[in-house]
Amino acid sequence: MSDFPGVVRVGDLEVAVSVSERRKSVRLTVERDASVTAVVPPQTSASELTTLVKAKRPWLYGKIAEKRELGEAPPDKTLVSGEGFRYLGRSYRLRLVQEGDVRLIRGRIELPEGGGVKELVGWYRRVGQPWLTRRIQPWVTRMGAELTGLRVRPLGYRWGSCSRDGQVNIHWATMQLPPSLIDYVLVHELAHLHRADHGAEFRRIVERALPGHEDYRERLRRAGNDLWLPEEGL
Repeated sequence: MSDFPGVVRVGDLEVAVSVSERRKSVRLTVERDASVTAVVPPQTSASELTTLVKAKRPWLYGKIAEKRELGEAPPDKTLVSGEGFRYLGRSYRLRLVQEGDVRLIRGRIELPEGGGVKELVGWYRRVGQPWLTRRIQPWVTRMGAELTGLRVRPLGYRWGSCSRDGQVNIHWATMQLPPSLIDYVLVHELAHLHRADHGAEFRRIVERALPGHEDYRERLRRAGNDLWLPEEGL
């Protein structure tokens, strides 16, 4: 299929296409930068791909929204003394020490020499677990949500997620945000325990819990551009 176009446009979606002899079916992917790509078998026609993209449009839009949710990650930071890292909305300087665990002490985040991204991300997860567990409880009561548990973990480009059984997951990078924006993330996920979609009823639930939630949403979108989000922590 040498004449297959390199790009297929379906409405406002632009899909970059490549052909692979090894593919037996079409693979649609939303890349890290929120672009859409398709790897197709040689026999696939443009019209067939267009039909598939139309059918998958809700899924694609959802994935694109997830990729854009945390904004574009700024250049990666260097793990050296003096580098700034955010915690609960404030910036703290990193200090390399000879040994010990990562900790926040006397206005500095201490990282043992030889430690790296894994250790620092682990610290955000470790301190985030009890902090977020306490923080979410008043919202659970206020919103009448049936929460079964909370976990802090990498979630790609999403702030949070939840499951049908009441489990809420929060991205470790959320711990870099100011508490007021963390509250919005928590309220958003708890609202999903009532409504899985983002429709009018979902928005009413969020607004009742957190009046002016659209302002919080916009602030959160802008804040995402200032987060430290290394590839290893996704």
